Amino acid sequence: MKSLIITAAALACAARLSAQDATIVYRLGHDTVAVEQFTRFAGKFAGETVVRSGPTVTRTQYDITLVGGKPTAMVIRRRQADGSPIPNNPLEYRFAFRPDSVRRDVVWKDSTQTQSFAAANAFVVLPVYSYAPFELIYARAAGRDSIPAVNLGGSAISAIGLQKVGGDTLRMRGGTYQMLIRFDRDGRLQWTDGVITTNKAIGTRITGSVDIAKLASSMRPTGVLSPRASAYAGFNRGPIFISYGRPAVRERSVWGGVLIPFDSIWRTGANEATHLATSKTMVLGDMTLAPGLYTLWTQHTRAGTYLIVNKQVGQWGTEYTPAQDIGRVKMEMAKTPEHVEDFTITIRAAGANRGFIDLAWGDSVATAAFTIR
Repeated sequence: MKSLIITAAALACAARLSAQDATIVYRLGHDTVAVEQFTRFAGKFAGETVVRSGPTVTRTQYDITLVGGKPTAMVIRRRQADGSPIPNNPLEYRFAFRPDSVRRDVVWKDSTQTQSFAAANAFVVLPVYSYAPFELIYARAAGRDSIPAVNLGGSAISAIGLQKVGGDTLRMRGGTYQMLIRFDRDGRLQWTDGVITTNKAIGTRITGSVDIAKLASSMRPTGVLSPRASAYAGFNRGPIFISYGRPAVRERSVWGGVLIPFDSIWRTGANEATHLATSKTMVLGDMTLAPGLYTLWTQHTRAGTYLIVNKQVGQWGTEYTPAQDIGRVKMEMAKTPEHVEDFTITIRAAGANRGFIDLAWGDSVATAAFTIR
């Protein structure tokens, strides 16, 4: 895939002065997960993204009409890898931008659903990895902390925040993901960084265009990137389980790096929140946990690594509520005998009423001791 992208870019003609033709390659570590190709003229901004995710490869096509650099209309189409419409999905989404409102037409095979939104100078929340049109947002960022945005579905009006973090870099709050996006002095997007998001993909711009249809035909679905797993141990015929997602390193830095940044609250896995179920009373540090269900979170700091127990359950792993914390226990850090590619939680019994919880990933493992009453 990487060689195909490089070859396609090398064969592409140089960008003309009257337009910019460029491609953004999105990678999770060493794996290419999406490619976005786009062209920008004075009156038009058009592009297409191919994404391989889970069981499918999909394409998103967008065509934006500009007047004086501002969008007046937009058409978005979602397609299968071969370019055909996705079954049981709209054929396209059409947007008309007015100074004080936005009209959205959702076009199906046999009908069109129209809705108007009272949102001045608004934009659209585009699908994941279609980020080049953020150039149009950046051009309007001066003196503003957000702009309203309309989604492809639903009746709510979203907001895309604009937080300057230094130089020509913006943190885009709201929308699909909170990302860092860097622009050059002409307002052209250079790279995207998902380090502060749950999607850690890095997007890098290259000059020229690629054949999206050809890429889509060669791409293969990623499958489940972070499959669900469980850890188990039994104490006096009483089981303890931990259910968690297993993300992979993919040649990225782990503890204190890209995957577990210092001081951030990590879900201790991926996707749904990591859940601990105990059938026995469990003592973890100065916490006494009655039999029941809890969620586990991790905070890695320069002063130490902490396992956090929270009483909120059933949520996605980004829904952390500190007010629901029961407490935290400091973990012991050690080097692993060998590299651990897939995040692994182990519950180790050390007797009838003692045990350890190990969080192993990359070159290190964090351990918390507990006892059973």
